[in-house]
Order: sequence, then C-alpha cells, then structure tokens
Amino acid sequence: MTPSLNTATTTTTSSLTFTHITTATAILNIDGINFLTDPFFGEVGTHESPADWSKARLKEDFGLDEVPPPGQLTISEPPAMKLHDLPPIDAILLSHEDHLDNLDPQGRKLLDGRRVFTTVDGARNLQPRPAVVGLRPWETVTSIIGGKEFRITGTPCKHFPIGEVTGFIIETDSFGIHEASGKPNAIYFSGDTVYIDELQKIKERVHVTAAILNLGNATFEFPIGPIQITMDGKQAVKLVQDIEADIMVPMHFESWAHFTEHGKDLAEVFGDAGIMHKICWTTPGIPKTVY
Repeated sequence: MTPSLNTATTTTTSSLTFTHITTATAILNIDGINFLTDPFFGEVGTHESPADWSKARLKEDFGLDEVPPPGQLTISEPPAMKLHDLPPIDAILLSHEDHLDNLDPQGRKLLDGRRVFTTVDGARNLQPRPAVVGLRPWETVTSIIGGKEFRITGTPCKHFPIGEVTGFIIETDSFGIHEASGKPNAIYFSGDTVYIDELQKIKERVHVTAAILNLGNATFEFPIGPIQITMDGKQAVKLVQDIEADIMVPMHFESWAHFTEHGKDLAEVFGDAGIMHKICWTTPGIPKTVY
C-alpha cells in the first residue's frame, strides 16, 4: 500500500485541492477555480488511438518505409468520475490532443466554449474553437480565469516520436513569492514526457510548490523497438530534486496496459530516494488537499 499523507510544507498562502479522475485526468482546484487536465472519460476496454503519422518524418528520423497502424490502448478501470459528476470547469490544460488516453470523444465535449491551453499544433487541430490557446515551449500567456489573472507557461516535453506535447507552469499573484529564492511560487503540471535536461530551467523561473507528474514508465511498441514515453520513478525523483519542488503529486501510473511501473513500484523508488515526505498520494474520485 502507498502512504496516504504527505508531510511536506510549502510557503504559498493559496490553496490547491487535487482530485484524480483517471490517467492524466484530474481537477486542480486553485483558490476555488477549477482547472481540468487531459480529459479522458472513456469506458473500460481496448481503444484504437488514432495516429497522425508523417511518412516523410518516419523515413527521415527512423528509416521506416511503412506507416505503422494506429495503436491499441487497453484500460482496465473506469474513470472515477463521469462528465455529469464534474463541478463547473473554468479552464482545461491539454498536454496534447492527438492521443486518445489524453483526450477522448467524451472529453472533447468539454472543450467547446472553454478556455483551453495546449500545443500550437493542437490549437490548430481543434479549430474553430476561439478560446483554445497554443503554447510554444517557455511561451507565457496571461488569462483571466474565474475572475482571477493567471500566467500560463508552456514547458518542453519529449513523449512520442511524432507530435507535439506541452507541460504547464501556472502562476498567479496570490501564490506569493518564495522567501528563500525570491522567485514567484507556481504549480507545475508535466504533461506526458520523459525526463529531459531542459526542464531544469523551471527552477530558474519559479519556485514549484507542487509538481504534478505523469509517471507510469509508459512504453510503446514502435517498429524500431519499445520506446519509453513517460517518466519512471527515478526520473521523477531527479526532476523533483532538480527543480526543488516542495511537493510531488504523482498520477498516470495505473489502469492502462502500456504503464509498466505502478503505485507500489513508485513508493519503493521514492522511499529509497528519501523523498517520501514530499509525496502527496491521492485516491481517484476523492478530493485531496495538497496545501
């Protein structure tokens, strides 16, 4: 069993309540304003994930002459909440729109008429929704959400060999300034990515009060062999240490067949690394006060 409580502290006076729904889908209630991440609300079973392959890039980057078929993704547990269970959602953080386990047909119903932050390609593919904003790595936009001004910054990701993915840094003035570093406090949502050195730059910009990380050591069987497409526990430890995050909220490590490292495995890695006091474990469907 994984621990249920974290003992880490943070310096911000704002509040963050986290409700995990499934996979990378969660509600971040920040000072009463609801952000939803990567909306998936599909059923248990095997789903065909459409793939927008570029034949030219496959040939150039991987030496492949044939376009692989769409991937088959299998989920064994249903989302803990359905669309009708959700509270009012103020904005959506969509790390990428082209993988079904991050955005399925049910989740797409939430995009219309809402502020959505995603990749540049994703914003183009989701047209004509005027409230969708595409972010390049390290690009910051300012937006009024729920009557409060937020600054949303895209962060680089390395996920699947083809396609764009983004993570997010979330700032607002009420988060305050970290006393020791003098940097603004912020929340970081990794999106789907493995560890990359460029993420160390997060520490140069902000102090991370909570790092919400997509883990699971997900792998995909590509024609050139299996490729790791999300972080494992050791990479999560390194990232949290590199950016000196106060708290880590792990998710994206159960239910899908392409996840190879689960909660028990992660707890062992975090315990061995001596960071268990930083970990905020959650139970799907149950709101958890992070701070």
